Amino acid sequence: MSRQATPVICLVEDDPIMGESLCDRFQLEGMAFDWHQTAAGAMVAISSHPYALVISDIRLPDIEGGEMYLQLRAAHRALPPFIFITGYGAIDRAVELLKAGAADYITKPFDLEQLIEKVKSLTSAFAPPAGGQKLGVSQAMRKIEDMLPRLAQHASTILISGESGVGKEHVAQALDRLARKSEKCPFVPVNCGAVTESLFEAELFGYEKGAFTGAARTKKGFFEQADCGTLFLDEISELPASMQVKLLRAIQERRIVRVGGETPIALDLRLYCATNRDLKEMVELGQFREDLFYRINVIQLRIPPLRERKEDILWFARIFLDEFSAKHGGGRRALSQRAEQAFLEYPWPGNIRELRHAIERSCIVSTDTTLGPEAFFGDGLTPWTPPAADGNLSAYLQECERKYIEQALVLNKNHIAHTAESLGISRKNLWEKMRKLGIAGEQG
Repeated sequence: MSRQATPVICLVEDDPIMGESLCDRFQLEGMAFDWHQTAAGAMVAISSHPYALVISDIRLPDIEGGEMYLQLRAAHRALPPFIFITGYGAIDRAVELLKAGAADYITKPFDLEQLIEKVKSLTSAFAPPAGGQKLGVSQAMRKIEDMLPRLAQHASTILISGESGVGKEHVAQALDRLARKSEKCPFVPVNCGAVTESLFEAELFGYEKGAFTGAARTKKGFFEQADCGTLFLDEISELPASMQVKLLRAIQERRIVRVGGETPIALDLRLYCATNRDLKEMVELGQFREDLFYRINVIQLRIPPLRERKEDILWFARIFLDEFSAKHGGGRRALSQRAEQAFLEYPWPGNIRELRHAIERSCIVSTDTTLGPEAFFGDGLTPWTPPAADGNLSAYLQECERKYIEQALVLNKNHIAHTAESLGISRKNLWEKMRKLGIAGEQG
């Protein structure tokens, strides 16, 4: 079995009988592994190999297992999950290590079947998928990841739907990585809500020199820039009505004409579109062309909100903690158990984007290495108190959205443009939401 195709386990165990027993079982399970009998040797290996999991005894002959873990955490931006093996006398130490970020511990004498189940769970969740960076560890996101290779090879037009902040652009980038023919093929993202309507045609299709006042030179538009690669149209619902028919024609004919030009330009590209709105409802309301909807909706991927895939919350949180601890200094940070519980209970109306912003902010303003729930609130923000559960899901989600937008406005000092950018929506969309939710605001 190829080690490149199999998650590799690092076992750190000085007891030869215990080590041989575990290695024999790993071999029976078809698991790839390395066995180290000293912490020093293990630290060198862990620093240079992409292990999927480390299983370590706490009591080691040279360096205590927990100290080994803490030294590795201080030295490296990202580590594989750790399972510690401990005797009953060292349970307190194991609990300390859990608080510091370890994945789990198991006490001697332990049920080997129980350990194997833990190993399978952690290695399946952290093994890198074909095509690159993971989208999550939840079953929902793993199902989506399983679909991506086939979609990337056979679908040139895909619609990605989901709430703001769920990671639609990351899904588009994953599809692009799997589909691209060479590293030179570009990925061109366009936020349709951020382009001025009067300039949309020129930005999308390009223009010839002299096509209009200020057109001092010929310029390629987004379509031409994405030739042989991927054009990603985010917030496709914000596309002006005047542009919808022109986009439809470009998709159908796979060619464009620059503004002020006459010669059609043939293109070979993939078109991925994304929306946080119900396009079918917009069609029924006459706000989106039906023929364009069916043209871009050949394949639709729905990305579930973070509240529907709670397994991803702490996984993303740890990634962001590592990223922003390294970026802003102050040492490696971890969430307290109270913070983890609060994260799991909070509905995250802004999804991954909100989670990322909350963690970056806490890494900037807090000097603590272990962050409690209070580290994620301040400057006018108040701890989250969910609305009463009266059975009305729509009202509950609206209240969550209202709270999130109000907090984003506070963080951005009520500047509408900056708030819209941080939320990943257009200013028009933000104003519509504010009016609908009864949030006061001033133009900015």
